[in-house]
Amino acid sequence: MSSTLPPHSDKQQALSDSAAGGAAASAADHHQSAPSGPLRWLLTTNHKEIGSLYLLFSLLMFFIGGVLALVVRAELFQPGLMFVQPEFFNQMTTMHGLIMVFGAIMPAFVGLANWMLPLQIGAPDMALPRLNNFSFWLLPVAFTLLLSTLFMEGGGPNFGWTFYAPLSTTYAPPSTSFFILAMHLAGISSILGAINIIATILNLRTPGMRLMDMPLFVWTWLITAFLLIAVMPVLAGVVTMMLLDINFGTSFFDAAGGGDPVLFQHLFWFFGHPEVYIMILPAFGIISAIVPTFARKRLFGYASMVYATASIALLSFVVWAHHMFTVGLPLVAELFFMYTTMLIAVPTGVKVFNWMATLFRGSISFELPMLFALAFIVQFTIGGLSGVMLAISPADFQYHDTYFVVAHFHYVLVPGAVFAILAAAYYWLPKWTGVYPSEKLGQAHFWLSVIGVNLTFFPMHFSGLAGMPRRIPDYALQFADFNLLSSIGGFLFGTSQLLFLAVVILCMRKKGKKAPANPWEGAEGLEWQLPSPAPLHTFDTPPEFIPERDSPSRS
Repeated sequence: MSSTLPPHSDKQQALSDSAAGGAAASAADHHQSAPSGPLRWLLTTNHKEIGSLYLLFSLLMFFIGGVLALVVRAELFQPGLMFVQPEFFNQMTTMHGLIMVFGAIMPAFVGLANWMLPLQIGAPDMALPRLNNFSFWLLPVAFTLLLSTLFMEGGGPNFGWTFYAPLSTTYAPPSTSFFILAMHLAGISSILGAINIIATILNLRTPGMRLMDMPLFVWTWLITAFLLIAVMPVLAGVVTMMLLDINFGTSFFDAAGGGDPVLFQHLFWFFGHPEVYIMILPAFGIISAIVPTFARKRLFGYASMVYATASIALLSFVVWAHHMFTVGLPLVAELFFMYTTMLIAVPTGVKVFNWMATLFRGSISFELPMLFALAFIVQFTIGGLSGVMLAISPADFQYHDTYFVVAHFHYVLVPGAVFAILAAAYYWLPKWTGVYPSEKLGQAHFWLSVIGVNLTFFPMHFSGLAGMPRRIPDYALQFADFNLLSSIGGFLFGTSQLLFLAVVILCMRKKGKKAPANPWEGAEGLEWQLPSPAPLHTFDTPPEFIPERDSPSRS
């Protein structure tokens, strides 16, 4: 990550005071005519306020999706049908996946991008502020519509978050058309947000900041935005084909009418596999900001991290059929997708190696952001290793559609993406609110989360290897102990997130130790030139940026 000035220097303090003064004057002029109350939040075009809206919305969806997951874990606590009927169980599993992927993780990363990208590149705001407002408000409409399907005749979507056809077309509840509309609205929101991020990064960087001077978080989001623009139209196309099959008599995916169910899987996973990296690349950027700060060292191999991120994005388009080894692919296709899937582990391994090299002989301290970052590195690596196991085609025939797969992708998305989001929240909360997060609550949140998440998902590897299928409400007695542990861990992890909610509320209410402009010794970047909390309007005058053209971190 590029440093602009040494932390705590007199020149930086002068720049910080100047930025704060200019921002305060601008904010005063702006708010003389700005609406107040709920209308202010409805009409806001300020990137910080829209970022806050995204983050609060994702937090709400995180808890809603978590409650649905606890319904699933309660039912699986013991063998036998205990609390809910199989049909409702299927709705819970489907809605949990949809809400967590499209309503919690993706909006959280977009919220972090809205808040931090302009600060990190010295921009006054996002390039397209009104579009920014519109792209956010599509999301509450989309997910209100999605959740409303639970109360419609026949219930909500019950065919898994991957909504495979013809299960989601021929045998779907009547509410499926509303689910499709909700997916369209969420997709439009993602595309508009991605366009805004690309326009901001490419056009509003402060003078002197080259692309290879940008922080890794900015780089990962630039690449993620291109991924979004590339694959969200594919999702829009496949759900539109579903809509036509349901309501207009077409047979894209119904074999009885001349269609091909496997076509759906090809289309979905051509979207779905890059989607996995849409949910993890920004996490790589967050960890690449936090690890150097608390190791008090430069990030090792900056350029290789950028190239590895771009390589992952490109390779994500050519590995989609590793989700489809059991559909009867030709042998040459199985080999191609097996080898390309293994290949994508190389640039991912580069990132893990660079983080470890950054930590090596560093002056490491274990503040809350660093704890979550270290937990991310260890646990995401576990998810990556099980991913390499799943990449081996003959072995995948055994693992496919078992709880081993559930364990794999939850290790990528929960101790991976979710832990990175939590690390980012603890890292930037002092900049957002002006106070440090509660150390006691944060420590309790971290340790309960680590214990809970591993107790939940690690036993699933063994239940999957023993042959337990996914998405079933009942199971044989031989899987009882594994499911008992997973359910206890699920409730522990879920309830521990209430501690994080308490931390956020305390920070929003300014209850805590006041934070200086640079709350973390060793943090570098333009955002740390600003006072804490960051003023509503910043960088009306582009900040001074001193590129380190001969830095070893650029080699």
